Amino acid sequence: MSVKGKRIGFGLTGSHCTYDAVYPQIKKLVDFGADVMPVVTHTVKTTNTRFGKGEDWIERIEELTGHKAIDSMVGAEPLGPKIPLDCMVIAPLTGNSMSKFANAMTDSPVLMAAKATLRNQNPVVLGISTNDALGLNGINLMRLMATKNIYFIPFGQDAPTNKPNSMVARMENLIETVEAALEHKQFQPVIIEKFLDEK
Repeated sequence: MSVKGKRIGFGLTGSHCTYDAVYPQIKKLVDFGADVMPVVTHTVKTTNTRFGKGEDWIERIEELTGHKAIDSMVGAEPLGPKIPLDCMVIAPLTGNSMSKFANAMTDSPVLMAAKATLRNQNPVVLGISTNDALGLNGINLMRLMATKNIYFIPFGQDAPTNKPNSMVARMENLIETVEAALEHKQFQPVIIEKFLDEK
C-alpha cells in the first residue's frame, strides 16, 4: 500500500550515529506524499555529540516534514484519539527505548505515540540500532517481534567481529517496510546480513 496521503508518525531516539542513514528516508516519505509528523525523545533534543547538535537535528527534521517536532508527552498524547496515525515509525530505536517499549514503560513522547498507535490497532514500524540486541535485550527484541501490529525494518549484525551483540536496521528498506505494514504484513526477509552493507 502506498504511503501517499498517509499520516506517518516518525519517532527518533538517541542513536545519534544512525541519523545520517535515517534522514534520507524521512525525505523519501515526504517526497512520496506522506504527511510525516516528527516525534523526538528528550535525548535527541538536548544531546550534542560528535555527530551533531540536538537542536540542529530538530531543525532539520522540522524543515523536512513541515511540522514542529513533538517533544513532550502532552504533545504526543493526541496522536491516539484526536490525530490518529496511519503508521508510527521509530528509527533509530535504541536498546534502551526498545526495552521500555517491550515492557510497557511509556516514558517518552516517542513511546507515547507508539502506544497510541497500537491502541488504534494501526502498525508500528521499528528500525533498531542497539549494541545488545543479541545480549540482554534479545528477550525484548523477540517480545516485540511476536507482538501484533509491530513490524521491523530488516536488520542484522553491523559489526559481528568487534560488536557481536550489535544489530542495526537497513534503513534503506524503510519505505518498503512501511508499505507492507500498512497492509499488516512484515517486509521480508527481516533478518539480513547487515555487515555486508558496510564493506
